[in-house]
Amino acid sequence: MFDIKAIREDAQAFDAGLAKRGLEPLSARLIEIDERRRAIITSLQELQQRRNDASKQIGQAKAKKDEALAQSLMDEVAGIKNAIQEGEEKERAVNAELDAALASIPNIPQDDVPVGPDESANVVRHTHGAARSMNFAAKEHFELGEALGFMDFETAAKMSGARFTVLKGPLARLERAIGNFMVDLHTSEFGYEEVMPPLMVRDDAMFGTAQLPKFADDQFATFKGQSRDDQEKYWLIPTAEVPLTNLVRESILTEEELPKRFTAYTACFRAEAGAAGRDTRGMIRQHQFSKVELVSITTPENSGEEHERMLACAEEVLKRLDLHYRVMVLSTGDMGFASRKTYDIEVWLPGQNAFREISSCSVCGDFQARRMNARYRPKGEKSTRFVHTLNGSGLAVGRTLIAVMENYQQEDGTIAVPDVLKPYMGGLEVIAPHG
Repeated sequence: MFDIKAIREDAQAFDAGLAKRGLEPLSARLIEIDERRRAIITSLQELQQRRNDASKQIGQAKAKKDEALAQSLMDEVAGIKNAIQEGEEKERAVNAELDAALASIPNIPQDDVPVGPDESANVVRHTHGAARSMNFAAKEHFELGEALGFMDFETAAKMSGARFTVLKGPLARLERAIGNFMVDLHTSEFGYEEVMPPLMVRDDAMFGTAQLPKFADDQFATFKGQSRDDQEKYWLIPTAEVPLTNLVRESILTEEELPKRFTAYTACFRAEAGAAGRDTRGMIRQHQFSKVELVSITTPENSGEEHERMLACAEEVLKRLDLHYRVMVLSTGDMGFASRKTYDIEVWLPGQNAFREISSCSVCGDFQARRMNARYRPKGEKSTRFVHTLNGSGLAVGRTLIAVMENYQQEDGTIAVPDVLKPYMGGLEVIAPHG
């Protein structure tokens, strides 16, 4: 969300930022709406002043027993009252128009973000490790899981349709082990506070983190009762970024309270409206999946450093699992709506013979904070400033399960358990079929 005052003050810079996103200039339209809004406000102020003046004159006229003048002034005040009501309706309408226009505009990229139309312009920041040497043809995770008898897509489809999975036995435990390992790492070593947030939120929460209104089709909505008529609506969270970031909505923090760092291991729900025909086999792109989320709330001065720190925390998960990965800097055409800069971590999947995204770490500046009215008071100052927000996957648990399965697969189709996960697996070292 943008401050119209800032756009007025430097319209050229605002339009230049939008151009990096591949968008046409919008400042002129926004300023035109704001001019209409300001004209209405000025007119209302003048009407209110005239009403006050006329009200005083009515008292003076009555004191002089000038009933004709008093009646004329009362008629004028009645007319002004009607004009004020009409003006206030116009003000509400133009405010809504301006708010809707501002809410539909993506964040402005940082100057160091590569400019490009899509993922083809992404830049490799660095690579860690190397692909494992396998003396056999690597299988994809769904081939491994189905052969083991612990990954069931057919039963899931009967219950829920496409893009759902049933995990069983040691694979179910392995996914839980991965999530618990991540949370323990982030809380015990990296200073994140664990949170168990609601999985359903209202419109304001989704608006605050910019899932609404633009991306409503990508979300799952729920309604109480059998009818949607006059029912209170909730949204299933697409990521714990939503409730974690909204923990500071409509609040004023002290500078001493920052940074705040939250983590949560939750189910996430996405409609995947634009994913038709993509990753239809396996667990890569699901309607329901698990993720460990990282959220930071910082001062503007520290948000860049916090972004690097968050990336390092997410990377450490893969390092301890001894997985090969690379870090990408997303281009302006590939990064998310609310982001100013995004790092993607892509893990190597030998079954696909490709890198696949397993985490995105984004710094959003004050974009979300303005939508949530989340502020802090700098030390020694009376005025407040908007906080900066950051979010990242630390990591996507289901995709980490896929990476472990494909990288730790053995020639006989069994899966070796990574050393760091063995304590979470009751000492189990190899996942093999029952029997």
